[in-house]
Parts: sequence; structure tokens; C-alpha cells
Amino acid sequence: MRLYYFFLFFTAALWSCAPQVETIETEVLVLGGGTGGTAAGIQAARMGARTIIVEPSEWLGGMLTAAGVSATDGNHDMPAGIWGEFRQRLRDHYGSAEALATGWVSHTQFEPHVGAAIFADMAEKEEKLQAWFNSTFTSIERKDGKWEVEVDKNGQPVLVRATQLIDGADLGDVAAAVGAGYSLGMDARSETGESIAPEKANGIIQDLTYAAILKDYGAESRAHLLPQPEGYDPAQFACSCQKLCKDENEKPHPCETMMTYAKLPNNKYMINWPSHGNDFYLDIVEMSPQQREEALKAAKLRTMQFIYFIQHELGYKHLGLADDEFPTHDRLPFLPYHREGRRIHGLARLGLNHILNPYTAAEPLFRAGVAVGDYPVDHHHKERPDAPELDFPPVPSFGIPAGSLIPREVDGLLMADKAISVTNIANGSTRLQPVILQVGQAAGALAALAVQKGKQPREVPVREWQDAILAYKGYLVPSYDISPEHPHFSSLQRIGATGILKGRGEPYAWANRTWFYPDSTITMGKLWAGMKEFEPGMENAPADTAALASLELIAPLLVELALELGSGSAPLESEEHLLGYLAERWAEEPLKLNSFGPSRPLSRAEIAVLLDVLLNPFHARGVDAQGRWQ
Repeated sequence: MRLYYFFLFFTAALWSCAPQVETIETEVLVLGGGTGGTAAGIQAARMGARTIIVEPSEWLGGMLTAAGVSATDGNHDMPAGIWGEFRQRLRDHYGSAEALATGWVSHTQFEPHVGAAIFADMAEKEEKLQAWFNSTFTSIERKDGKWEVEVDKNGQPVLVRATQLIDGADLGDVAAAVGAGYSLGMDARSETGESIAPEKANGIIQDLTYAAILKDYGAESRAHLLPQPEGYDPAQFACSCQKLCKDENEKPHPCETMMTYAKLPNNKYMINWPSHGNDFYLDIVEMSPQQREEALKAAKLRTMQFIYFIQHELGYKHLGLADDEFPTHDRLPFLPYHREGRRIHGLARLGLNHILNPYTAAEPLFRAGVAVGDYPVDHHHKERPDAPELDFPPVPSFGIPAGSLIPREVDGLLMADKAISVTNIANGSTRLQPVILQVGQAAGALAALAVQKGKQPREVPVREWQDAILAYKGYLVPSYDISPEHPHFSSLQRIGATGILKGRGEPYAWANRTWFYPDSTITMGKLWAGMKEFEPGMENAPADTAALASLELIAPLLVELALELGSGSAPLESEEHLLGYLAERWAEEPLKLNSFGPSRPLSRAEIAVLLDVLLNPFHARGVDAQGRWQ
């Protein structure tokens, strides 16, 4: 017995002398400071939630900065939320919008270290936000409605207890660690209903790329030239551009075009070339961190081989890996550009059919939009010859639905990067940087709302979430011709999200569009159809469906819709009251419209404002995460 008590005393003494793991309480924990994770952390903090971002590298920004993909794709005409803010900071830094249009692939190109500095400054300005660098999570457990996450914080163990957890990195590692269901690889046609999908599912993902930033060192310098890398074969890269290509079946770009594809300010060049360049097929998704690090050496080697080819075969000996970008031993980015990883099973899944036909697809996901994009479907599979060839159709711009960010099975978790709930095909459009910045911002907004309300993310009304997005100049529906600077932007977005007035999608090169036509008129028949789709109980169709909508003609419809919605305020008791009310207040807040005239045709923007202000249909009919009426 004495030996037993001695053992207990000895154990207690050792325990009391051992260093105790620090426990930190927070409200929102973002694991991964990727493109979406960074935006999520900033937004959650802006909305009052105590937030921590845990980032393995030394930079925030993910693919935009730490992966070196600083030629942004898409959303040039939809500068939503933090994307628009970040772009404006870049314009301020370089002096103008034109100073960012240095290459031909993008309107916005910048040096990665500049983007990283901007994100760091944005994060530092948020009093409720901490960013932990060189830090990773080692375990996650849910206890008593909270997350307990063990973090290696720059070499020191820390236990973080958080109310809301956000997966803020590329591959969906956090979602997988907590048991969320997910898909990986190409979906079967029978599962998604996408006619161009392969007949059978497979595990093939898109090629990844270790991008590189080259710098002009001048013709006299030679210290930057690479030694010949192991396994180098110039034939592998011969058809990357025209100069050395002998294959008549290949139609490569001129070499100068390849090099200026992503030319950056200050005579730098981003090398992210898919055709016989530095794309590389490698599936590391289910590997351990150690296995990933080892496997990625081959992708880095491919990039070094391609740079050697550019220098020694193509003659660009004045270019070498920039010594003032990434603080890494090999001057390559902190991480590769992952185009695809896991895709979680969410409350909604965006597919090609929703993008092509948002108003007639099986689920009306457009009503629950929290982010928008305009990039075409673009997959990289040249390094995987057995990948099925898919014939991607042209698409219009599109929205990301609320349910794509919320896992189906796991509470207290949100997705903020590429691993949102989309099909493999749709991922080719949703994976781009400006879209993921918006996805992250939306995730941060919802996490903050869930904390404020003491609810699970799935329990927060979608319309309240969308209100928060609009408050920070985000988009709910894509609109090429309505920017956040439009005086009635929020009203037009809200009415667009009801479907009463619809946009018209247009595939257009690499910047697809959806037109709202705010200054155009509309026939009574089309307006009636939209109102009846919104409220099927309406019965009194206009006598002349071909007539252009005017105040006199739409007044009966407004009064009837008010009655159906149960929102009949004094101005909406009768047509006479309504017209008199509007005559007095047409130019005042909250309408602030021009040129009152009962009989003149109204613009679609004016009709949207009248609907929004007088009837508030956006809030009168709530929707779920799939856009279905509640």
C-alpha cells in the first residue's frame, strides 16, 4: 500500500512540474489562412466575433499569395466585397488599374509579396482577429457543443476552444478530420445529371502546379541561372511554345506570348503554364503531411526543369527565380496551386445545370446566393492522359448558394475555400481566386451571425446571412451591369434574388455575363409572370400583357401582392392611395427616384426599388439553403 501511495505522489509531482498546455477561448477558429480562410477571418472579426486564423506558412492569402498565382481570373466586372477591397488596395499600391494589366491573361496582376502584405495589413487592422503563422492543427474534437483543437503554434502546443470552426485551406482537410462526407474526383453522369459528365465516376482530379515568379536580372548577370535539374529532358517542354515545337498536331503560342501570359509589375513573370509546362498530375489529398511534402518534390522538380528550359533552350537567360518574393530556400512558393481536392457534401450542391439554367434547374439555388463568379468551366488534365475528355459548354456568370458552404452532417463547421459543395465539373468555374475570396467572406459572415445568435450555421435564416453580405458590398446574384456603386444596388440584388425580375445570362469569352438591364423597360406580361411565380396566389392578370409597365398599370399588381403577402401598409390599401403616396415621396428616401410620372414606362430598376421598398418581398418569403421557399 505504501508503494501505491508513493507512486501516486510521484506521478502527481511529475504532473505538477510538467509544462501545462495553454488553453485559449475564441468564437471563430479558421484553420488555414488560404484565400478563403483569410477572407473568412477578416469578415468574422469585422462583424464582432473573436477570431483566430491558424496558417502553416508565413503568409496569408493562399493561392493568391503563398502559392504565387497572382494573376487573378474572373470577376473583373463584379468587384464583390473583400475581392473589390483587395483589388483597390492593389491599385492604390501600384498607382492605377492600368498598372495591374501587365499581362494578357488578367486585368489584375501583382507581385505575390505585395498581396501578402495587403492581407497582413487588413488582418492587423481587425482588433478581434489574431493570425498565427507557422502553425498547424494536430487534432480536433467536439465537446459540449464546442470545438477543441490542438494546435502546434510555431512549435508550442496550444489548445483552442472555439464555437465555430472554418475550413480555410485548399483541400478540405479540416472537414475530413471531423467526419464530413465528401467527393473526390469526377462524378458519374447519373449522380449529377450533367450530360457531359463521364458515365462512371473516377478518382481523377485536376493537375496541380508549383508556380514560379521570375525576375529580370539583366543581360549581364548569370548568377541566377539554374544548374541542369535531375531528369531534365528538353523534349518534354518543346511544344510549350512555337520556337522548338516540331509536332504538327500541336498549335502552341509564340514563346513571347507564353512569357507575357502572366507578366507582373516590375518586370516579373508568373510561370503557371498548362501546355507542356509546369502543370503536374499528383493526388496528395489523402496523404499525411509528411507524405505530401515528399511527393511534392516531383512537382517542384518539374517547375525547375521548365525554368531551366526557358533559360537555356528558349534563351531567356536574363530571367531567374525572384530573390525578393518568397522567403523559401528554393525561392519557390510556400505551397502548390491546388485546383481541386475534396468537395464536401453540403446542404446544396452547385452543378453545371444550375449554372447553365439557374431559373429552371431542379433546385432554385439562385435565390440563396452568397457569392458570384463569371469564369468559364476550365479543367487542367493534360498531365493525366487517361482522363476522360469533357466537352465543356459556354456558361453565363453564376452564383454560389448558401448550402454549398454548410456541410450536411457536421454542425459548427463552414467551408471557406475550394472544398465547397459543387460538382467536379462546376469546380472548374468556382475554384478561381475572386470567387473563393467571396466564399470565404460569406463563411466568416455566417460564423459571426451564428455566434451572435447562439445558433448552428444551418439555423441562421439565409436572408439574414444575405443581408450581411450586402452590407459589405457583396453580390447575391451575378449582374454585369449593376455594380455596388449603383445607387440602388442592394434593392436590385434583393429583387434579383426573389426571381420576380430575372437577369439574362450570356456566355462571353473568359468573362461571362448576366445582364439585369436596369435602365430598360419591361412588359406587363413579363412582370406579371415574375410576380405570379413568386406568389402563385395572385389572380388578376393585366388586361394588356404587351403594354410597357407604368405606375398606373402596375399599381393594381402591387396592391394585390401586398394583400397576398399580408404586408398592406396604408399606401397599399388602394391604387389611389398608392399613386398619391408615390407622387409625394418619389424623390425622397428611401425611394430616391427621378421624374415621377404615372403613365410613363418604368425602368426595371425603378420597379425593383418600388417592390423592395413598398413590399419587401425578399424578407417576406424566406428561403432555405437550396433556395426553396420556406
